Amino acid sequence: MIVNCAAYQNGVSIGEVTIENISEVLKLENTFVWLGLREANSELLAKIQQEFGLHELTIEDACTAHQRPKIEDYGDSLFMVLHTALLVDNELEFGETHFFLGPRFLVTVRHGASQSLIKVRERCEAMPQQLAKGPGFALYSIMDFIVDNYMPVIDGLQARFDVLESAIFQYRPNRQTMEGLYELKRELLLLEGAITPGIDICNELIHFHNEVIPKDVSIYFRDVADHIKRIDRAIHSMREMLIAAMQVHLNFETVRQNEVVKRLAGWGAILAIPTMVFSWYGMNFRHMPELDWQYSYPIVIGGVALVSLLLYLRLKRIGWL
Repeated sequence: MIVNCAAYQNGVSIGEVTIENISEVLKLENTFVWLGLREANSELLAKIQQEFGLHELTIEDACTAHQRPKIEDYGDSLFMVLHTALLVDNELEFGETHFFLGPRFLVTVRHGASQSLIKVRERCEAMPQQLAKGPGFALYSIMDFIVDNYMPVIDGLQARFDVLESAIFQYRPNRQTMEGLYELKRELLLLEGAITPGIDICNELIHFHNEVIPKDVSIYFRDVADHIKRIDRAIHSMREMLIAAMQVHLNFETVRQNEVVKRLAGWGAILAIPTMVFSWYGMNFRHMPELDWQYSYPIVIGGVALVSLLLYLRLKRIGWL
């Protein structure tokens, strides 16, 4: 459950730290602890609460997960929740990353579908001057990483939409295509609900909580907010295209049904001719014309076939068949 726990002094790593020694390390000047957890249980979180002096409500939220994206102020620390998203076997899966942020520490707890933050830590360690600004910069780096990872998800959903759109305009509308469009619309709504609250979170980090995030760090969250807005616009555009595609699909279905009705009407008109003639001869009157003529039968059959053929060609020319 403990992915990584290290202490940084003036932006430089001074080594790994055990959970029991965190409170001692925090006594050092210009030092903060960055702890990363994965699916932490209540026992481990209780130890974390004791070492960092966290509020019990934040620990309860981190244990249960299934939290909405939010930011909460607990005096000398902040508790945040961001949703993560991944495409697994072309299926959209969501996860959560919980943050405990203080002037001297940053704790992340990952739940569900999410990517490892090791690369983020390595990138921050390669920039000691930036990391010396404190845990606020580490928070920015993680948030930026999470938001950037929404783009591959958007690209994957766009690829799925392109396939469905091609199926529509190749005049192959079917139930599976419509179900795929509705499922894609549902996933876009979930994705929008997961990422849009990040804008409010960034705005709050920019304008408030200076005791936890210094002014020279808060400006970095403008970049994260800008990325979220760009992704939100991409989601909005795809949703509009999706709604248009669903309307086109329904229109194509209506056109196809009209074509079927026209064909049925055309064949009904063709079949009406022999039905009329044969019903006429089926009346079995004794003094009916041409009954005793040896050419009556082939002429009647030929006449019915000729009239039916002429009607078929006429309906074919006007596009009914």
